Amino acid sequence: MTTNETNSPAPDLHFSSTVADIVRRSAGRFGNDVAVEFGDRIWTYSALDTAVTAVARELMSLGVQQGDRIAAYGKNSDLYLLLYLGCARAGLIHVPVNYQLKNDELDYILDNSGAKLVFADADLLDAVAATTTGAGVQSKDFATLLESATATDTAPAGTGEFDVVDTDVAQLLYTSGTTSAPKGAIMTHRALVHEYMSALMSLDFAPTDRVVHALPLYHSAQMHVFLIPLLAIGAHNIVVPAPVPDQLLALFEEREINSFFAAPTVWVALANSPDLDTRNLESLRKAYYGASIMPGPVLAKLRQRLPKLGFYNCFGQSEMGPLCTVLRPEEHDDHASSAGRSVFFVETRVVDGEGNDVGVGEQGEILYRSPQLCQGYWNKPEATAEAFDNGWFHSGDLVTVDESGFIEVIDRVKDVINTGGVLVASRQVEDAIFELPQVAEVAVVGVADEKWIEAVTAFVVTKPEQPEITEADVLAHVKDRLAGFKVPKRVDFVTELPKNSAGKILKRQLREA
Repeated sequence: MTTNETNSPAPDLHFSSTVADIVRRSAGRFGNDVAVEFGDRIWTYSALDTAVTAVARELMSLGVQQGDRIAAYGKNSDLYLLLYLGCARAGLIHVPVNYQLKNDELDYILDNSGAKLVFADADLLDAVAATTTGAGVQSKDFATLLESATATDTAPAGTGEFDVVDTDVAQLLYTSGTTSAPKGAIMTHRALVHEYMSALMSLDFAPTDRVVHALPLYHSAQMHVFLIPLLAIGAHNIVVPAPVPDQLLALFEEREINSFFAAPTVWVALANSPDLDTRNLESLRKAYYGASIMPGPVLAKLRQRLPKLGFYNCFGQSEMGPLCTVLRPEEHDDHASSAGRSVFFVETRVVDGEGNDVGVGEQGEILYRSPQLCQGYWNKPEATAEAFDNGWFHSGDLVTVDESGFIEVIDRVKDVINTGGVLVASRQVEDAIFELPQVAEVAVVGVADEKWIEAVTAFVVTKPEQPEITEADVLAHVKDRLAGFKVPKRVDFVTELPKNSAGKILKRQLREA
């Protein structure tokens, strides 16, 4: 009797690859190579994997269970990375929170996610405690993770110690929409691992890369397009707290950095720095940008100053992990205004308002289908139903696509402002301004700006019977209620807002004006 004719059951050959498995496999391949630096702390790949297991055990000792949400509210550090990977190994759901959020904005995310535990920087713990939800949630300083992460007697993860599979949820990525309430995109391990593979296949990462990570790790691009894929390939990663231009240029020279990602606003600052012409930047070979449009003159200046530097335009959104399309260096000359073509695991359609596919060069909304796609929005079934259609995700971006598959972003279907690479819901700012009793009408739009790419700009109609208010009054009011990056850069007082026959405010006219 042959083997195929036996009655023995077939073995289960399903291989489940989780986010934390990436670090475990890299430890086996690159053991003593440097994985991550932060300040004077250096982690080899083996030490990083050991620390991830230690952090996972520490988290479980705090009384949480698999599937519980753990909020991360802090600036860049190696401990921020360890918390994410520790959550992934333990089967906990990581919830990155923009450290600029406060008051009601912070409270909303803690409440909506149902966070059981919050890790925050020491100087941010009071902000957590000041929220209604945070006051009743266990909060810890990120620094408390260091002792367990650096323990010398930590044993490897035992077989079955952490029962996590790739269909489990790894992270909730909160992303702004057209309303004041952000939405938590439900990202599984499977979705993120596929996104990491797309990044590896499109962005020319290599084990020899020496990379600086300066943008916030709470942002999906820095964490998921760059840091984790680079850990998968064995690169040398240097994490810094913030993107300070002169400090970055000095670091590029001193450490012979060859790869760097930043939002266009940071590249603008680098291009305008006097140090750009005095530093030896010969090592720099790969430059990545995304989250908003790179100004043409800035890109031209950088390419002229550093002719051996190749630029990659990375486009996407958090619901997709976030990488969707890439414009490679050799494609910049012929497709300067394009956001590139789809990455490996992403399929696209461009449709009109009725859902019909549009022709080449015609404008329409771009839809995505991919294993990278989120599972929907946390505790928001209506928003999920609105965004998903038979397996396709409605991006809200208005684009055209040419015969070779290169997309060009025309505008946003939704009224979201992209300021410095961070999304701001215009309605949220409008609601804050409307609280002022002197305001009759308000419209907030993103206006083209040399520094911010899009500057949050408010157009205000005041009530004649109320005392006059100034731009300073409006800005101070918004600043008390929202994060600093949401505060308008400019307030224009107008007698009326442009509207169509149905009374809808014509924001396009305000942008053009």
